Amino acid sequence: MNDLTDAQLVRLAAQPGPHREAAFEALVRRHAGRVHRVAAGTVGAGAADDVVQEVFISVERHLGGFRGEAQFTTWLHRVTLNACHKALAVRRHLPLEDAPEPVAPHNPVQAGEQADLRERLAWAMRQLPPEQRDVLTLRELSGLDYAEIAEVLGLELGTVKSRLNRGRAALRTLLSGIGVTP
Repeated sequence: MNDLTDAQLVRLAAQPGPHREAAFEALVRRHAGRVHRVAAGTVGAGAADDVVQEVFISVERHLGGFRGEAQFTTWLHRVTLNACHKALAVRRHLPLEDAPEPVAPHNPVQAGEQADLRERLAWAMRQLPPEQRDVLTLRELSGLDYAEIAEVLGLELGTVKSRLNRGRAALRTLLSGIGVTP
């Protein structure tokens, strides 16, 4: 299954048959990391696992309706952003116990500083308007280019660029206001 393209896996996973489950699992393995990065950057590391689970539940339910007019990854990013928006609407603020695990347990001071920085960044991202947060997440966390972001969000290229510029400026202001030098 790992040798198949996304389009081939989607076709197999969307139809009843002996390969349906294996094809869907291959899609999950291939894209879960990317979905998690987007979710963690949007809702915070503590809520990202729940969002990833919701994304793939939604993908499984609606895969039959995927028309293939866009790439699967484009559709998946849209589903991910929708799940992130839903999670943010339910949980406006993450509790401190949801802060990310320290990256370097052998250096508690550095690990604590990194966890604090990630939590501050997640807080600042949650303060942005959704349209700015979405373009920043897709560009900085997913690494999509401007044209791909435009396709995912259904926007003009100029709109993507201006939202990205405004989002970066707002994020810089928010971070500076809480003592983080971007």
